[in-house]
Amino acid sequence: MTAGRLTWLLVPLLLGACTFGVPIGDRGQGMPGTSSSARSSQGNPSSYIVHGKRYYVMDSAHARGYVERGIASWYGRKFHGRKTSSGEIYNMHDMTAAHKTLPIPIYVKVRNLDNGRTAIVKVNDRGPFIDGRIIDLSYAAATRLGVDGPGTANVEISVVDHGPTRPYDLVRAQPPNAPVATASEAIPATPLLRDQPLYIQMGSFASLNNADNLVRDLLAVNESAAQVSPLQTDQGLFYRVRVGPLFDLDEANAILARLKGKGFDSLRIVVEE
Repeated sequence: MTAGRLTWLLVPLLLGACTFGVPIGDRGQGMPGTSSSARSSQGNPSSYIVHGKRYYVMDSAHARGYVERGIASWYGRKFHGRKTSSGEIYNMHDMTAAHKTLPIPIYVKVRNLDNGRTAIVKVNDRGPFIDGRIIDLSYAAATRLGVDGPGTANVEISVVDHGPTRPYDLVRAQPPNAPVATASEAIPATPLLRDQPLYIQMGSFASLNNADNLVRDLLAVNESAAQVSPLQTDQGLFYRVRVGPLFDLDEANAILARLKGKGFDSLRIVVEE
């Protein structure tokens, strides 16, 4: 069973009443020094029961440096727009995933052992509850890793370390109709916090078709890491084309320079809000 199918299960769990399980308290603590942002108030009971099996949610000590191998699956349009275990709305176009025991939210690197592709995803849901499967990927993540076609793949997942903790000067994401600024042109600058992933924003469009066309242009020059991310604004719904998430400014600048060298302009480095 995929994470999306269990979302309705886990939210009542956290309220202390669910036919399928009862939590043993809730640590509810943050995780300094790991790749998690503030620990979600939902989705992190000490333990929970699904189909008669109890799962124990990890604390920060067990999550740091965690590596696991197994089978990845994915879930898509059927669960698009529904709540995840963290309380966030599932967006099939975001780079997210579900895991049974990692604290949420947390970022993990997923490596497809069948084709060598890698991606970083944000774990914000619970599942999959099928023997042998260790992670349920969003449609966007599955597409990037080449899992969407076969449906499953052998993968290795590892919790991401944020690396350097010093602040960097970055521009925050701007509304789609705001003037474009590169990282070097951004004034005033905003410090990068340890739990804020970076993205290279390629463009923002009112038409999903135009966003998909840009992604196809990127694929044509062997740039397969782009994703379409919807953004609701006062001016309407826009579709951002972004590369990321990234956790190192030097890497982001190197990718930005590479993309410009391939003829893509109007790029900027942004911090996820």
